[in-house]
Amino acid sequence: MFTAMKSWLRRLLGKPEEKTVHPVKTKKKLSRADKKQIEAAIARANRTDKKGKSAQDSIPYERMWPDGICRISDSHYTKTIQFQDINYQLSQNEDKTAIFEGWCDFLNYFDSSIHFQLSFLNLAASEETFANSISIPPQGDAFDSIREEYTTMLQNQLARGNNGLIKTKYLTFGIDADSIKAAKPRLERIETDILNNFKRLGVAARTLDGKERLSQLHAVFHMDEQLPFQFEWDWLAPSGLSTKDFIAPSSFEFRTGKQFRMGKKYGTVSFLQILAPELNDRLLADFLDMESSLIVSMHIQSVDQVKAIKTVKRKITDLDRSKIEEQKKAVRAGYDMDIIPSDLATYGSEAKKLLQDLQSRNERMFLLTFLVLNTADNPRQLGNNIFQAGSIAQKYNCQLTRLDFQQEEGLMSCLPLGLNQIEIQRGLTTSSTAIFVPFTTQELFQNGKEALYYGINALSNNLIMVDRKLLKNPNGLILGTPGSGKSFSAKREIANCFLLTNDDVIICDPEAEYAPLVERLHGQVIKISPTSTNYINPMDLNLDYSDDESPLSLKSDFILSLCELIVGGKDGLQPVQKTIIDRCVRLVYQTYLNDPRPENM
Repeated sequence: MFTAMKSWLRRLLGKPEEKTVHPVKTKKKLSRADKKQIEAAIARANRTDKKGKSAQDSIPYERMWPDGICRISDSHYTKTIQFQDINYQLSQNEDKTAIFEGWCDFLNYFDSSIHFQLSFLNLAASEETFANSISIPPQGDAFDSIREEYTTMLQNQLARGNNGLIKTKYLTFGIDADSIKAAKPRLERIETDILNNFKRLGVAARTLDGKERLSQLHAVFHMDEQLPFQFEWDWLAPSGLSTKDFIAPSSFEFRTGKQFRMGKKYGTVSFLQILAPELNDRLLADFLDMESSLIVSMHIQSVDQVKAIKTVKRKITDLDRSKIEEQKKAVRAGYDMDIIPSDLATYGSEAKKLLQDLQSRNERMFLLTFLVLNTADNPRQLGNNIFQAGSIAQKYNCQLTRLDFQQEEGLMSCLPLGLNQIEIQRGLTTSSTAIFVPFTTQELFQNGKEALYYGINALSNNLIMVDRKLLKNPNGLILGTPGSGKSFSAKREIANCFLLTNDDVIICDPEAEYAPLVERLHGQVIKISPTSTNYINPMDLNLDYSDDESPLSLKSDFILSLCELIVGGKDGLQPVQKTIIDRCVRLVYQTYLNDPRPENM
């Protein structure tokens, strides 16, 4: 097989053959980067360790289809949906409650036959990714020095924020089926329902196809290189490679039980041990606010409602039996039978409350596995990241426990594939599961050619870049208290618009504070006042002013309104006076209309 791949690669790269063969016809000419990618994939496909196990063998899926369906095992198929953020943390309490209740209804949609996973990926982006979107290209005029200074300011703001991380959120759902033919229609129906549920919450969501899912896995496995993912489906057949060969890292190393190496990156997977009687909706948000590359993964499995109620009733029966045994001991020992261990009393009341929630309220039972993957460039930095994550968990009365000797299973369970190899589960009701609200604040970072800088997001510290022409309503209004920077914001937007676009900027400035800026940008300042030398001619007529109506009629109406304002009084102009003005206006313009040149105005 390797000989065939080697021969195919030599033909593809245009190198001379070792023996005479027929040339291979390709659909399109491959670029140098594509050829390099295929060479690297073939090298990885033929690289094995001493035990004969390759990095590809660790990646836990069997096949990926172009439509985004992935076969994890012989009978389990998954799909992935990417969803965006909405404003939750900054909302009023009433809006928060509405979002929370909507999220509870969303979770209740999943029955016990659907396993789903919420994945939150904070991965470091290459500097070029954001540098290109904020750079202002020089235009060879007198203002290139200002453009360079403005770009430097944007780069400094970018360094202060979290835009070095690309934050993405995914929901992966999977079902058991006998074949891809049986799985596909059911997955599509569930996908439609999930997208509709996201739409009800006001969340933008879309389904990932096979190449996009592979690209996301490639980004996780190549955190150290940050290389663009290059892959085409028609490369597989002639090369004899699988999709795993294009996404696999250079190596996996699970030598110690406490951490692992993936390429040049160090990583550790931990699970969240929930000890708190009550959880806080800031827990997940605080993990995602960490300024380091990490993956938070929540595997959620719904328990059949009848089975859950039977289980809770059985536990209540066991607790009652233990309570009776303790009371019998108390009677035999000769002390009050109401004195029973505090654990029995606490667990008994909690179990009865749980049963009431399951029977009378819109609650279901879920099994949750909460995993956190921290990564770093060296072990010391990794230790600091783990300590920071542990401090966040401790703040909410939880504990982050390292998965000793299960790092490989933990890493593969953190991938957005919908596969959970860590069977450490915590039973939670719908509202307890929904407290891990996956929404924080909506980001506004558009990559358009004319996207302007509008400041920094107060919650996430990310840049706000907007092209207002692409919005439904491009109008803007700057509000604020005196001295809060309204004028500065307007001047900054004017300068940004001038340096980046070809738009006209017209300023009405009663306070005369924008004149220095306009003069520095070589604009024209027109001063209009009772003492100025500039005047407005209200009689000026533009024949191209209106396509529908006569410009002369519109000008006549304007002059009538102007004269009525000047005359004033209780009654204004009389009908006879209006007739005289209308007739005189048309006579005044008669000479100009015969020869419409500016000097005849």
